[in-house]
Amino acid sequence: MKIFISGVSSGLGYGLAKVYLAMGEEVYGCSRRKPKDLVEQGLHFAGINLNDSVAGKRDFCKLINDVPNFDLVILNAGKLGQIRDMKETSLEDLRETMEINVWSNKWLLDGFFADERSIEQVVAISSGASQSGSRGWNGYSVSKSALNMLIKLYAGERPQTHFTSLAPGLIDTAMQDYLTSLPQDPRYKPLDILKAAKGTEVMPDGETCARRLIEMFPKLLRVESGSYADIRKL
Repeated sequence: MKIFISGVSSGLGYGLAKVYLAMGEEVYGCSRRKPKDLVEQGLHFAGINLNDSVAGKRDFCKLINDVPNFDLVILNAGKLGQIRDMKETSLEDLRETMEINVWSNKWLLDGFFADERSIEQVVAISSGASQSGSRGWNGYSVSKSALNMLIKLYAGERPQTHFTSLAPGLIDTAMQDYLTSLPQDPRYKPLDILKAAKGTEVMPDGETCARRLIEMFPKLLRVESGSYADIRKL
């Protein structure tokens, strides 16, 4: 299989790339930081800043230029931002979050489908925050909700490719390190849930979650293309 994963330097993206490489799959990936150990294991890599659509798309297209098809594309990279009320969040911060979590995925997808490249399956890593609208998750919730719709729109345009927006559940990553380090605040109720889950099997590490998702990806082909799915409800 030929697989592409964005955001391979840490967390879930790193875990997915590591497991797929160990399975002997051909893996392509991008992130700002270079995961040297994965590159040594055979990862085809390009250092890309998803906040820079011009240079980013140019370097991305170079990476996949000679690849005629991909079996699976995983749009994983994303930005959380700070937990705070919307009124306290600057437009500049919201724009950057939207650029990384939504618009970068647009130019990545456009690059994939250039020259009629064949893509069997696209999975965009979404979040339960795209549905819950929990106070404090401001730009993250807005951007993940927009990502769900972006994926649905591409599904309508590209019926030959299967698309899913997938909420992968809780994952013990740097994002959770930040969230669980925040002081208790009655305004932001999900923080209590995350603090309780930290260090338990409810919040597995990136590699453990990656193994679960890899088993799940083929099953997503059974749901309607363009759908949003939550792994906890499948």
